[in-house]
Amino acid sequence: MKLLSKIAAPILSVVSLFMLTGCNKKENTINFVTSCYPIYIIAMNIANDVDGVEIKKMSENHSGCLHDFQLQTNDLRKIEKSSAFIINGAGMENFLDKITEENQEIKIIDSSKGISLIGEECDHDDCEDEECDCHDHGNFNPHIWLSPENYMIQIKNICEGMKSVDPGNAEKYQHNADIYINKIRDLKIKMHDELHAFKSKNIITFHNAFPYFAKEFGINILGVINHEPGEETSAKEILETINIVKQNGIKAIFTEPQYTDSAAKTIAKETGIEIYTLDPCVTGGNNKNAYIDTMEKNLGILKIAFSE
Repeated sequence: MKLLSKIAAPILSVVSLFMLTGCNKKENTINFVTSCYPIYIIAMNIANDVDGVEIKKMSENHSGCLHDFQLQTNDLRKIEKSSAFIINGAGMENFLDKITEENQEIKIIDSSKGISLIGEECDHDDCEDEECDCHDHGNFNPHIWLSPENYMIQIKNICEGMKSVDPGNAEKYQHNADIYINKIRDLKIKMHDELHAFKSKNIITFHNAFPYFAKEFGINILGVINHEPGEETSAKEILETINIVKQNGIKAIFTEPQYTDSAAKTIAKETGIEIYTLDPCVTGGNNKNAYIDTMEKNLGILKIAFSE
């Protein structure tokens, strides 16, 4: 028995030390939760190789933009346990009020600060142009990350927010953010150089994801197939798009990989227009280069479309 006691004592000490170390490590972990995929990519780049920092997605199962996202209890619990909740902002997270009502102590990092927003088209039948105050109530297009210029501002905003939450790693966050911003700046210059040569850049897009992208690169979006992503495109919307294509001699219509292209095929059949795919970078894996890879792919597709 004495021999067993002598053997057990050191084992228990090691186990106790392991458990204590494990608990301390968990308690000391900085945990950032991100609202959507492009924000997740930014946070991953800023936290690259920073010890004791975890970057999580709000919902692992959601695909596409957050237009139709319904906040679940597990999502709320994950956010409440976070060191900070990093959001796109610009009205994308329409469930944000519910989160702050449940817990006013949650730290919110808004990546949209300082970005000039584009107003959404008003869908209210009774809203007269001169009197409509939709934009005054925050009815803006939230797809700001699809402009590389805006995306760099988002990187800066998120970096500052992460530094305020975890000042001990501030230098590492800033170093990583600077590296990522330089990569995005190179991407922006390349895209401007290669798209500038095309004179005719009139397109039809699937939904209102690309106004910031179009504004930055001088592309004219003359029509949108589906104004309510997640819902079936109406016959009226299809007919309107067909008329726009015929009246303006548009050669390219763009779908998105996250949604069905059935409406686009109908329009193409009626007009002879070519169908291409533009990716709004709202889905993907744990790849820190996902945004750059997606935009490079979009650039290649646009060059083909504009060359036809």
